[in-house]
Amino acid sequence: MTEQADATPGGVYSSKGKAYTRDTRYLTTRIMRSVAPGEDAVLVEPGRFRLIAARACPWANRAIIDRRLLGLEDALSIGFPGPTHDADSWTLDLDPGGVDPVLGIHKLKDAYLRRDPDYPRGITVPAIVDTTAGAVVTNDFAQITLDMSTQWVEYHRPGAPDLYPLAQREEMDQVMRYIYTEINNGVYRAGFAGTQEAYNAAYDRLFTALDWAEERLSGRRFLMGGAITEADVRLFTTLVRFDAVYHGHFKTNRTKLTEMPALWAYARDLFQTPGFGDTVNFEQIKQHYYIVHRDLNPLQIVPQGPDLSGWLSEHGRDALGGAPFGAGTPPEPVRPEERAPHSILTY
Repeated sequence: MTEQADATPGGVYSSKGKAYTRDTRYLTTRIMRSVAPGEDAVLVEPGRFRLIAARACPWANRAIIDRRLLGLEDALSIGFPGPTHDADSWTLDLDPGGVDPVLGIHKLKDAYLRRDPDYPRGITVPAIVDTTAGAVVTNDFAQITLDMSTQWVEYHRPGAPDLYPLAQREEMDQVMRYIYTEINNGVYRAGFAGTQEAYNAAYDRLFTALDWAEERLSGRRFLMGGAITEADVRLFTTLVRFDAVYHGHFKTNRTKLTEMPALWAYARDLFQTPGFGDTVNFEQIKQHYYIVHRDLNPLQIVPQGPDLSGWLSEHGRDALGGAPFGAGTPPEPVRPEERAPHSILTY
């Protein structure tokens, strides 16, 4: 997903006089272990589907992380669009010739139009494409990652973590909903506000939620306890973009991430965990927001900062106990062809 879903054809993201409301209409076909008659779903089949996920996009970054953590590389191939797009489509311009080597397309829009020639909404990532038909199956970003955990289990790597533990799902669903409405989408609500009043309200909501997260994480290593879950993946992708983009570009400037002690240590703990920081490309993140949002940044100047070296500093979260992968193990090193270019990590 991207805020592109809510942009006008001219690429306007913030509308004067209006509060920001995200378009949440998606292609909700699921990819499942079994399919009941009449169900809007297709069967999991290794090698058949391709995940298209831009490193720049926080919603797509979730799927990239989960795929790494669960070890789905052999079952679900991946394509990486470049960090910028126009009002028409994300493009596969990082590939040789600007064409995805599996799908044979330059614009992701082509796969949406294969699904529906009159597709009326934004061309969003992440999207999972059926390679046999060249058509998008789903762009329902929240369900995609949950299904990676629950529907692709036969193809998980040995030692894969349980990112959606059954015993915690009721509480997790509430926590993830709050994180989505107040933090993940909260930064956009502030950044794309079209009135001072809408911005003020969005700002207050966001920092109320960040204060809640700061307090929750002061006494526990991860959101649900001693091991990483899907809830942590969802919070991380906003936190890792906070100082680089949201603090300035979206005017969420009460406090930097580096000034929130528990959240900053927690974010570094995750960043330094295999599967998280090795999916992050700060250069692409900044290019996406500062170049694409021309109405917010008309000269498209991309800031040089902030200093990123702190992401590799000692976090001290081990003292809270627990183990990131629970009873499981870390994923194998990221494959050379999937390494994030310009990463601050050494592989």
